[in-house]
Parts: sequence; C-alpha cells; structure tokens
Amino acid sequence: MSTEINRRQFLGRAAVGGAVAGLGLTSAARAQSPNDQIVVGVLGAQRGAPLARNFAQQDNCVVKYVCDVDTNRADELAGALDELTGEAPNAVQDFRRVYDDPDVDAVVLALPVHWHALGSIMALQADKHVYVEKPCCHSPREGELLVEAARHYGKAVQMGNQRRSWPQLREGMQRMHEGDIGRVYYARCWYASTRGPINLGEEVDPPEHLDYEMWQGPAPRRPYVENLIHYNWHWFWHWGTGEAGNNGVHAIDLARWGLGADYPIRVSSAGGRHRFDDDQETPDTHVLTFDFPDDKTMMWECLSCNQPGLGGTGFGATFYGEDGSLVIEGGRAGGYTILDVEGREVETVDGPAADEPHVEDFLTAIRNDAPLDLHSKIEEGYKSSLLPLLGNISHRVGRSLTCGEYGRIEGDSEAESYWEREYEPGWEPEV
Repeated sequence: MSTEINRRQFLGRAAVGGAVAGLGLTSAARAQSPNDQIVVGVLGAQRGAPLARNFAQQDNCVVKYVCDVDTNRADELAGALDELTGEAPNAVQDFRRVYDDPDVDAVVLALPVHWHALGSIMALQADKHVYVEKPCCHSPREGELLVEAARHYGKAVQMGNQRRSWPQLREGMQRMHEGDIGRVYYARCWYASTRGPINLGEEVDPPEHLDYEMWQGPAPRRPYVENLIHYNWHWFWHWGTGEAGNNGVHAIDLARWGLGADYPIRVSSAGGRHRFDDDQETPDTHVLTFDFPDDKTMMWECLSCNQPGLGGTGFGATFYGEDGSLVIEGGRAGGYTILDVEGREVETVDGPAADEPHVEDFLTAIRNDAPLDLHSKIEEGYKSSLLPLLGNISHRVGRSLTCGEYGRIEGDSEAESYWEREYEPGWEPEV
C-alpha cells in the first residue's frame, strides 16, 4: 500500500467520487428512510472490535469494512464478524478506501486519539456520519474544528460517551436537574485501575504487518519503539492524552452533565508519575479540579496503579446538592442511588449498562435525518473532552489555568501554546 497520497490529494479524489455518487441515490437520501439499510465502516480494531460487533447486530445495519493499520488485527476482526453474522466485511489497512466508497453511510472511528478529530473531519468531507471514540480530539483547537465541521457538513457526529444513552442514568440526571437533591454545586468523580509498567522500549523496525507511517498520520514523525503499539501510546503526549483523556473523560462527562456546567473558569492539576520508572510521560496519579460559573466545582481523581478509587470502586461520580446527593458507582453500573443530606439511602434505581442504546441513538439520528437529535451531539462531546485536555495543560505547565469564554486559556502564553498541536506537513485539519 502506498502512503504517499496525502490528505489534500485524498480530498480531491473524494470530491470526484462524491460527484459520481451524486448521479445516483446519495447516502444521505438512502438514510432518510427508517427501513433502509445503513452501511458502516469501522476504523480501529481494539475499541473498534466491540463496536463493530454491536453495529453488525443492529437491525438493518451492515458493517461493510473493518480497518486497521495492523493487517493481522483487521483480518481477525473480519473473521469474528463473519462468524457472528455470516457475512464477512472487507478488511483493509488504509481507511481512505472506506471513505472513498459512496455506499458507506457512517464511520465508526476508534483509532488512536491523535487521529480522532482529523479522521472525523475527513469523514465528514467524504459525506459520512461519524461515531467517534472519546476524547474527540487530541488538542482543544482540533475539537473546535470538529464542531465547526459537523455543523458545516450537516452530519450526525456522536462521541462514544455511551453513558449519555443509558436510560436510568438519563432519568437520574433529569431528576437532579429538576431539583430532587436541591441545587447541585459539587461533583467528584474518579477512575482507579492497577496498570503495570510499560518498561523501557527500544527503537526497532516496525513489523511487516503494521503500516507505521499511516499509524502516525497527522503526528510529526518519530521512530518506532517496541512498547508503543497497540495501547501504550495513551501514555505519551505526542499521541495520547493520558488517563484523563482515556478513561477519565467518561467520569468527567457524567460530572459535567449532572452539574449542568459547560466551560470552566479555573482548572488545577496535582499529581504526577509516581509509581514506576519507565517510559510513560503522563501521570499515573492525578487529581484535577474545575471551577465553573454559578458556584459549581468538580473534582476528578485518577489512580492508575491502585484500587480502589473514591467510594471504594474503580469508577464513579457523586453529586452534592443542598438537599442530598446522588451516587453513580461502578464502571458498568447503569443505575444510581439518592441519599439525604445525612448520607442515608433514600432510593436506589438499577439499570442496564451497554453500548447498544448509544449506537441505536446514533443510527436513529441518521435514519431520521436529524443530526442534532442525539443524546451526545459533538458540542457536548467536545466540552467534556476539553476538560481533561485543560487539566493536562495545567499539569504540564505546573500551575492553575484561568479560562475565559469557551474555556479558552487567558493570561498564560506557555499554557496557550498547548491549545493546538504541530502536524506532519500535509495532514493539517481544515474545514
């Protein structure tokens, strides 16, 4: 496979393909009927694997492509879907083959974080709806561009913060917003795990089955290191966003949702790399605090190398109001508990926890030609992605941030320099 075709060449080719598709029935027109099939391409075979299975099992939805820069993983996922559905998708290494196909209505983008915003924008430019994994961007500026692109191209763009679609959690949030625990002014949330070290990697040649050039994509080029792919890139600033952007965004999104908060006015970070002496750059022990207008505060705690977290569980969020509190605990917990001001249990509501409701919500928006009718439209996804990014910036400069309109950093030129990343020439995002 040639990797010499850059982004601009691809967009020109996609425009020609779009013109040809326009001679017949477009994907948007097909998607307007609730009874018509939605054709999907899944990019990325790690988080993309469970998502591909989920989409493949939805009514009148077919996964036509699975894509991964590692041909072994792409082939393995295609085989698993063939066994599941009796129909094998095309396994490809270059995502541009998916974008070039006018039959593809939607893209599920579960690539590494440094690809999330650019890959989504390119999909929109190729006339595709987008389900993008969290966080939706590697830098705040990318998130701003993604929101702009979603509205410019008029497509459904939903981030993979699936708890936004869990019925009982939606009910609990509505009850809070209607005043069941009084005015809510503080939320604390957490993530705890027992990750081991990633050790000290050596520069080696990438394996033959991996297209490392395409994997790097928009990120400026660096040598291949043996302990980087397929997961440890999360812990390097060049490609990842640390645990704050990896799993933290799920809890942070819940907390922001429950508080009814948008953009912060102050962000602080504490913690660091405390446990292992290895290649990881991002914190393993991390505490972020966010102050919002209207006297609202949020705190997120991360323990990457210890259990349990706050509340005695690995994941959760607690909301404090003038008349009581509401607790969501456990990574797969789909329900909530309401407590009075003394901490006594008032009511517990159980509920299922799965990806299906979020996937169904995305497909429904496509079929109804209602790109804004989503449980988590990309504007909300970006706001929740911005918070851990700001927390990471605070950590990197070693001081608190003051934020103005739309969460933009004020009065700190060093911190502001992290608002946008550098790109490999030819891969800069454009709307």
